[in-house]
Amino acid sequence: MMSESDSTHGPKHEAQHDTVAQKPPDTQSGTPLTPPAIQADLDQVHPTPGARQPVETDAASIAEPPKVAAGLPAVLETMRFAVGEMGLMRGVKALLKMNKKDGFDCQSCAWPSPDDHRQVAEFCENGAKAVADEATTKRVTPDFFREHSLDDLRAQSDFWLGQQGRLTHPVVKRAGATHYEAITWDNAFQLIATELNALPTPDAAAFYTSGRTSNEAAFLYQLFVRQFGTNNLPDCSNMCHESSGEALSEMIGIGKGCVTLHDLEHTDAIFIIGQNPGTNHPRMLSSLQRAKAGGAKIVSINPMPEIGNFRFKNPQDLKNPMRLGDFLLGKGTELSDLWLPVRINGDVGVLKGIMKELLAAEERNPGTVFDQDFIRDHTFGFDAFIADLRAASWDDILVSSGVSREQISAAADIAMKAKRIICCWAMGLTQHKNAVATIQEIMNFLLLRGNIGRPGAGPCPVRGHSNVQGDRTMGIWERMNDTFMKKIGDEFHFTPPKEHGTDSVETIKEMHRGHIRVFLAMGGNFLAATPDTEYTAKALRGCRLTAHVATKLNRSHLITGEIALILPCLGRSEVDRQAGGEQFVTVEDSMGIINPSRGVLAPASEHLLSEPAIVAGLATATLDDRSTVDWKGLAADYSRIRDHIARVIPGFENFNERIAHDVFYLPNAARDDRKFNTDVGKAKFTIHPIPRNELETGRYIMMTIRSHDQFNTHIYGLDDRYRGIFNGRRVIFMNVEDMRAAGLQQGELVDLTSHFEGEQRSARHFQVAPYLLPRGCTATYFPEANALVPINSVAERSNTPTSKFVIISIVPSPDGDLAAS
Repeated sequence: MMSESDSTHGPKHEAQHDTVAQKPPDTQSGTPLTPPAIQADLDQVHPTPGARQPVETDAASIAEPPKVAAGLPAVLETMRFAVGEMGLMRGVKALLKMNKKDGFDCQSCAWPSPDDHRQVAEFCENGAKAVADEATTKRVTPDFFREHSLDDLRAQSDFWLGQQGRLTHPVVKRAGATHYEAITWDNAFQLIATELNALPTPDAAAFYTSGRTSNEAAFLYQLFVRQFGTNNLPDCSNMCHESSGEALSEMIGIGKGCVTLHDLEHTDAIFIIGQNPGTNHPRMLSSLQRAKAGGAKIVSINPMPEIGNFRFKNPQDLKNPMRLGDFLLGKGTELSDLWLPVRINGDVGVLKGIMKELLAAEERNPGTVFDQDFIRDHTFGFDAFIADLRAASWDDILVSSGVSREQISAAADIAMKAKRIICCWAMGLTQHKNAVATIQEIMNFLLLRGNIGRPGAGPCPVRGHSNVQGDRTMGIWERMNDTFMKKIGDEFHFTPPKEHGTDSVETIKEMHRGHIRVFLAMGGNFLAATPDTEYTAKALRGCRLTAHVATKLNRSHLITGEIALILPCLGRSEVDRQAGGEQFVTVEDSMGIINPSRGVLAPASEHLLSEPAIVAGLATATLDDRSTVDWKGLAADYSRIRDHIARVIPGFENFNERIAHDVFYLPNAARDDRKFNTDVGKAKFTIHPIPRNELETGRYIMMTIRSHDQFNTHIYGLDDRYRGIFNGRRVIFMNVEDMRAAGLQQGELVDLTSHFEGEQRSARHFQVAPYLLPRGCTATYFPEANALVPINSVAERSNTPTSKFVIISIVPSPDGDLAAS
């Protein structure tokens, strides 16, 4: 959620949750199941027009990456983008209210703001891009849809689509139509209600949620869906940090991180694993800078040398005369003390190697390395874990990780000298087949030295979208626990459905099988965020109706069911006036802090509705007298929603009174009391194998990544200056020795094919870019490479797509190459 003129174009397996209810084979629908390998081939031979972005016809420029993150270039880029999209005065007004307690929360990442003092400019470059993109003065009106057919729009890039501006009116594509046309809100709600109520079962509908959705809207949304009669509540967390929740819940009894910003400033060491804060969570760099000033060591474990992990110039120094000279002329703050260039999915090997070094030191001097009191009093399974660790082979560790014994020993030395350790990670770990296992190895590492439940220590999964954690807290999950379901039922006098619903991957499969016929999305860009683009496109096109709540046009609006609607909503930066007066919403950040968010800008159109108002309209039209909920009253006054939340969800007691006073933390027993609500009442050590990930000749591991000019699937621009890529996105980063062995040159155009259990998927026209990656490892941007990610290649237990581990082959494109500078 997101400069150029409107006319500017860009350069030219099956693993499932045991507890998830499984639908029967396609006997009811009469549609036979197609074997996966055959289906994959069919998807390649008969692709869905417009499901993928058009290939680029101009070459990207490939240059040397910069040596430091942020600095003056970030300031200049921020101002260029903000003024270009919003105008000077409107831009200044918005930016000065961003991440303020009397303003609005950033639309992009979930990194927390300080509890007390917040800077005048409490935002980063990418946060500024997010608000400028939302607050743009460009508009997409009904006239735009009259002028552009769906076929016309499908031919455009995602960048071009986003550049057209804010949606101003609800629109509908009727069955057989080639264009969207305007529709009134009442008629839109009634159309959706009619289709929902015509379904043979409520489970024939799915209700997706993006992490942008506020707590109030998410609570209303899950209530509507469960009163309708289904738990089909897929969300974006299914595709990112689901693995973190699964891993942490089993081991420490809570699926959230256990640190605060204060902890980061008082730690002795920070291990950043599979995360690129410079692009994905830029405000984290300020916290890392403060940690360094306090004497902390930082270890980066990542396949790519991301600039934001190494050196940082803080734009806040512009207003400090004592630091201005260094900001303009100096080298910036050095962040990482050690970088381990791990092979893709070699993290278990690295972590076990570090822990073997700790074990050896502990055995040489018992009681000097491990926190034996904590282990005895607070953990379970230690002896079995140590036996497995002792038996772990150094050969497996070194082959899997791709780093040397000396590098591992250096990391272990930092860990042994640190009394307090924090481990941060993001999607570089969560999107692998063994993602849950990898994250649990991080927890094993932390448990050995008692690094949880005390100041300056603990796990820190860094969430991607601003309220993705809050949405889950509010009940956006297909498998909510019995306690929540009883409380929501008692509060609203109904019996919630008991059968678990479908997550994102299962929703796609059920649409593809013809079992789910209606798909509603509260925000997001589902087609571009999900794996296996062709398979997902066919699933969406098989629906009777698809509808999306959105602020701007995206590709998911173009690959539709028979009937499709786009329902435009207020942005977070905009004033939300309802019948009960001006409203605010709340969000939960990565550290479990509840923040208010109040828009300050005039809405982009008088025809926009807020997300709670849209949910209330849908619920009223669909449920009618089957619901006793006062939907209209809740939409008129969000404090009424918060009163219900306070009675249903632990930690939100006296919600309205507390949020009116200040931000507040949700309870976290593992962090606050060293109380671990697991099945054994203690934190649990776990045991996992080391994957060697040995490749056949001519095969590579591919991971998908973001560019610096994007947030999630939304493209702000065509540059990735932190990696030296300009004016293009169809790029594959490769190790130079791998390029030489394959006979490939910088800028050469290649085609990529993924290989999974006999299935092949292809994507064309990627430029080769040399980069400092381990041998056999490659990287591409998403969503362009999502077509290569198999729908059945998912993480064990979490069912998250394995977008960070795809086996591919690379061949020169028969169409020739593009000259890159």
